[in-house]
Amino acid sequence: MLSTIATLLAGLVAAAVILMGSSFFWAPQTAVGFGIPGTPAEGRSFHAWLSVKGLRDIAAGVLILVVLIGGTTHLLGWVMLAASAIPVGDAVIVLRSNGPRRAAYGVHGATAVVMLAISALLLVA
Repeated sequence: MLSTIATLLAGLVAAAVILMGSSFFWAPQTAVGFGIPGTPAEGRSFHAWLSVKGLRDIAAGVLILVVLIGGTTHLLGWVMLAASAIPVGDAVIVLRSNGPRRAAYGVHGATAVVMLAISALLLVA
């Protein structure tokens, strides 16, 4: 039962990450909330940066879905654990850029905690 809930949560995280990543292509103005201060909202370089970030998020979400569909619960737990490094890294980037702590901890940090909790549930299942 617990592994089923954790697997469902992993699928929701994957879907959310894919949705957020794709939003950088169809609604790039939403990326300003990432937490890095002074980021220009327009320009060719900014859109290129958003494309990189969006593609990274989409690929991470698809990877989680692939393992969810074709792998074991234990393997999904390890992949979720490894993937939790992404929001941790994002939080560090925001903090090192003197960005708002609310974005670093409330968005990126909270995402990392949720992913770590899901991975723990999957690994003990």
